Amino acid sequence: MDLKPLFEPRSMAVFGVSLSNDRHPANEIFNKNLLRYPVRVYGVNPRGGTINGEQIHRSIAEVPEPVDLAVIAVRADLVPDVLTACIAAKVRSAVVISGGFGEVGRLDLQGRLAAVAKEASFPFIGPNCLGIYSPARVDTFFLPGERMVTPAVGNVSFVSQSGGILVDQMINFTNEGVGLAKAISIGNKALLGELEILEYLAQDPATQVIAFYIEGFGPKEGRQFVLRAGGCGKPVVVLKSGKSPGGSAAVSSHTASLAGDYASFSAVLAQYGIVEATSELELVSFCESLSAYARPIAGNVGIVTVSGGHGAIAVDACTARGIRVPEVPAEACETLRKSLSASVREIASLTNPVDLTGSGIDDDFVAAARFFFGRDEIDCVLALLLPYVPGITSDLGAKLSYAARQCGKPLIAYVPHVEKYAMLIEGFNLNGAPVSPSIEGAVLMVEALRRNRQ
Repeated sequence: MDLKPLFEPRSMAVFGVSLSNDRHPANEIFNKNLLRYPVRVYGVNPRGGTINGEQIHRSIAEVPEPVDLAVIAVRADLVPDVLTACIAAKVRSAVVISGGFGEVGRLDLQGRLAAVAKEASFPFIGPNCLGIYSPARVDTFFLPGERMVTPAVGNVSFVSQSGGILVDQMINFTNEGVGLAKAISIGNKALLGELEILEYLAQDPATQVIAFYIEGFGPKEGRQFVLRAGGCGKPVVVLKSGKSPGGSAAVSSHTASLAGDYASFSAVLAQYGIVEATSELELVSFCESLSAYARPIAGNVGIVTVSGGHGAIAVDACTARGIRVPEVPAEACETLRKSLSASVREIASLTNPVDLTGSGIDDDFVAAARFFFGRDEIDCVLALLLPYVPGITSDLGAKLSYAARQCGKPLIAYVPHVEKYAMLIEGFNLNGAPVSPSIEGAVLMVEALRRNRQ
């Protein structure tokens, strides 16, 4: 099946637009795409009429051009006939927003949809989903545009069985500065699921990191997913629910999925180098890190700080996750000492972590980072910045990340995320270095690089 019309449609038909209810889900989708996106949009309602001065067509056959994507938001029992009409009109793909299928026990109705589509090799996402958000191209989410929080364009694509989890993660991505390529809500996945979407995104030039929120799989799908994800050539991050008996029951009632044996699934993910997130914090941190650095590391970290306490917390967090903080030979540290400013040369603690003390300045940070970048036993540098230290300027983020780019090793930074320090954080972002607002989050970013084996 050709999935390009789903994600890059030039024309769209929205079924179910209401002539009397402007807040109907179909109306939200119709109006949003009409006013904000380049896709050509047509409304379909058997009654005809006009909305916002646009003609509403009585059937898909009346639409005056070939349609790439149908968005179906009608009553569940009407969906099979709409899908059949779309296939007859040579529509190329669909998103079925409508609920009332397998998630409420109507597996027969859901099966009819899948059978009709399979016979015609007609790709559709859903039912019971939000569909697709592709920045600057298309948005099938039935959420009012003014209430949506949309991340900047980036290279992470996120696939979720739950529309609510997907929207929450878009907010988290925005807050943490993680750029989005595509957001895909697959709902009950009657036809297209993780396997098919993974195959498409593995070939998508806009996507460099693929993230999944997974509730469950059909028979034998879990193994196929792991095998394909492990060999797709791009970092894959997975957040799995249904880990507990109660969670499994909630999954079944939500999208009619089988949660399966979580412990076995988790073990196989690790075996194939797929990065498993156990929380939303981990998911965002992992995506941010892997979007900046796709190359795996062994996990040997050099830490630079101006606070011994911050360094100790970072070492503890690294140790707890199996990330090594190697000792550095004393003679090498003495070489570093000579490159530091006079104000810190005699008081800095030059081991690993390197503690420059509160007297450290930009040049000291850069010298310590370059020292670690040049060490064979170090494959990643963790910079713990306290922007309120007097000798640090707002240019330090740019200076450190530029040095990292020159040296070709990953740099990850901790900086409190408040507006006052935005310019410093922006300096890291300009050179593609990820920044976390917590030490734990920064260590999680290192962990993602260590676990990734793509």
